[in-house]
Amino acid sequence: MGAYLLRRLLLVVPTLLGIILINFAVVQFAPGGPVDQMLAELKGQGGSTLGRLSGEGQGETTRPPANQGSNESSRYRGARGLDPAVVREIERAFGFDKPWPQRLGEMLSGYARFDLGRSLFQDRPVTELILQKMPVSISLGLWSTLIIYGVSIPLGIRKAVRDGSRFDLATSAAVLVGYAIPGFLFAILLVVLFAGGSFVQWFPLRGLLSPGLEGAPFLTRAADYAWHMVLPTIALVIGGFAGLTMLTKNSFLEEVNKQYVVTARAKGAGEGRVLYGHVFRNAMLLIIAGFPAAFIGILFTGALLVEIIFSLDGLGLLGFEAAIRRDYPVMFGTLYLFTLLGLVMQILGDFAYTLVDPRIDFESRG
Repeated sequence: MGAYLLRRLLLVVPTLLGIILINFAVVQFAPGGPVDQMLAELKGQGGSTLGRLSGEGQGETTRPPANQGSNESSRYRGARGLDPAVVREIERAFGFDKPWPQRLGEMLSGYARFDLGRSLFQDRPVTELILQKMPVSISLGLWSTLIIYGVSIPLGIRKAVRDGSRFDLATSAAVLVGYAIPGFLFAILLVVLFAGGSFVQWFPLRGLLSPGLEGAPFLTRAADYAWHMVLPTIALVIGGFAGLTMLTKNSFLEEVNKQYVVTARAKGAGEGRVLYGHVFRNAMLLIIAGFPAAFIGILFTGALLVEIIFSLDGLGLLGFEAAIRRDYPVMFGTLYLFTLLGLVMQILGDFAYTLVDPRIDFESRG
């Protein structure tokens, strides 16, 4: 197993490099980059934006001299009517005065040292921004994943054991409703019903801590934190538990019909021994295989709209705003960390295979 894990860890480097290169190449052809957005802001606000970038006063005019025309030759559509010196100053401020191979090399060199650069629009290190937003997303992802697995696996096993019963049919209806309603739509329903929308206001609508409780005792802050987490966690759980429940049920149904289960029962093994001593180990392999993708999906992508609805300033909202504003350092920095975490989770998933079923040996594969 050690040699296999070493090979997988070594493959992380070329995989990360390939993903970053592909996304970097795509971005080079995407219209409306940060320079274009700053030019549009500059034309809307006069000289104030350039003053902030260059450190000069705001009294300087940004109109082109009479002999420079309208700058029609610029590669930026928003640069028409602006002084070419203004455009060059903005390019220099954002680092776009350098050729793309040099920018790519500097970015990769920084990533090798886990230096993700600085945000173009917030002028803060990307690592600092990610660390600031991470507690919100970690809270949502961790509690949602624990509840989803804690509810779905026992429920799926129970449905498999009582397949075709009234319990199975009733829970299947509930699972179908949960599968059909998107998490963000259920989040809106929760806001309308329980967060002061149209009925009652039993739960807060924004943040993870009520104002003024920063210095409160730990138990008070913990209770307030749990109070804030109720609605967004429920919204994420509803969208995630349905698929895992049916996957668990189908996995167990497939295993209980196999010959080794019939043999175990013929030898006099009790139902609990058969179910949890033989079937559970094999049925859980498929569920473990989907855990890394489920965790990453809930942690970084599934929570995006839920974060917006409940005004939670997390990684999902950070990545969304970076994409809208073309804040490339934040976009590539979050992509780098998400991809790295996803690859590590895949390796941990393979390792969990061997814990559930020691018969699995990845090193013996040809």
